[in-house]
Amino acid sequence: MMDAGHEQGPDIVGGAAVASDDAIAPQAAGRRAAGIRFQVSKPVLAGRECEYVREALDSGWISSNGLYVGRFERSVSSFVGVEHAMAVSSGTAALHLACLAMELGPRQEVIVPALTYVASANAVRYCGGRPLFADCDPHTWNVTRASVEAAWTPKTVGVVLVHLYGLPAPVDEIAALCRERGAWLIEDCAECFGGTVGGRQVGTFGDAAAFSFFGNKIISTGEGGLVVVRDPRRRERVAMLRDQGMDTARRYWHPIIGYNYRMTNVAAAIGLGQSEMADYHLAQRRRIALRYLEKLAPLQDGGMLRLPVEPAGARNVYWLFSVVLTGGGERRRERIRQTLLAAHGIETRPFFVPMHKLPMFRTKRHFPHSEFVGEHGINLPTYSGLDTNDIDEICAALSDSVVRESGAAIAAEKAGEMWPPVAGEAVRPIMASHDQSDRVVTAGPETRNG
Repeated sequence: MMDAGHEQGPDIVGGAAVASDDAIAPQAAGRRAAGIRFQVSKPVLAGRECEYVREALDSGWISSNGLYVGRFERSVSSFVGVEHAMAVSSGTAALHLACLAMELGPRQEVIVPALTYVASANAVRYCGGRPLFADCDPHTWNVTRASVEAAWTPKTVGVVLVHLYGLPAPVDEIAALCRERGAWLIEDCAECFGGTVGGRQVGTFGDAAAFSFFGNKIISTGEGGLVVVRDPRRRERVAMLRDQGMDTARRYWHPIIGYNYRMTNVAAAIGLGQSEMADYHLAQRRRIALRYLEKLAPLQDGGMLRLPVEPAGARNVYWLFSVVLTGGGERRRERIRQTLLAAHGIETRPFFVPMHKLPMFRTKRHFPHSEFVGEHGINLPTYSGLDTNDIDEICAALSDSVVRESGAAIAAEKAGEMWPPVAGEAVRPIMASHDQSDRVVTAGPETRNG
């Protein structure tokens, strides 16, 4: 899920804000002046990024040649635990190349989560394939082996498995399913860099994997991605496809049609500095998440929202700390988001619109969990620069807004009115708790029914 949809705030270098392209654009400056105090995400450049970029500029190699591309690839490969990863221009390019590596062709069917960023499904369409959607689990927001099996058809050739919002999907179970049925597996790790299942890094289970280093990711190159391909023969083909189809051993000999999906040396220099600080950024995400979990627990205990979970054996990296309201529909969610922004300067994001709701992927099938979570989910500010006081302020504002909305709903119910006062948007409670061991606690039958 390669999300390029979140705008960025100023970059942070060693804890100090530095104007980014977005920050100095007139429209973006207007938004900042309008009172945004906490962005959803912002890159934090706390390592040697500036030093490496200066070295790249001084070397004269600022495009796709230069030493930093290889250094970045080796750094990330070592961190993830793969033989060789290839740097590319975006996470979407990585997904496209992964699909091409699997030789996906016209009319072949590929299972994709219904709840994901659009790039996951687009990459299948780029190759002429047909995405089939699988519903998510209402607690983890990821697909399950059972939901993938329910979507499977005789024409299914593979699965694009997304690790959503930082929580690894049950990739071991789904990889086993793919092996049993002779299908390939691509892991979309855009939002889960550093996540693990059973101590093993995501991106190492499938036949291929794609990572994103967009500006809002755990580590960033500004724009960029990385593709991992297990089979050496397929990997060699991807190396050609990334570079306009040029033979890796013969310059300007192009035996196949390819793409310009290369990463620049300057972007890789940023990425190397970021990858060297990966453990720091992951630790910061966990610190932030633990504080959110503590301060928002009363809202979950009161049945007003659901917090992210961490099933046994999985390591959540909390790309964006996210919550799901337990009812009220999209209109209520948007009222809460607008209040947070207007009254408190807190920027948030809604969850992704499920794929089957988009015009180009619209189907008659119903995916109740994905629809509910998509309508009720909110991404909260999550980046390494947030301190404890910031998080406490965000939690207090969210709690106040959610409680006020819940109070209005109760008052309307007592008065015999529907809340929100819009047909078809009555509150539909779905609750799950997050116990002290961070294990999933199953809720009542209304949860299972979505």
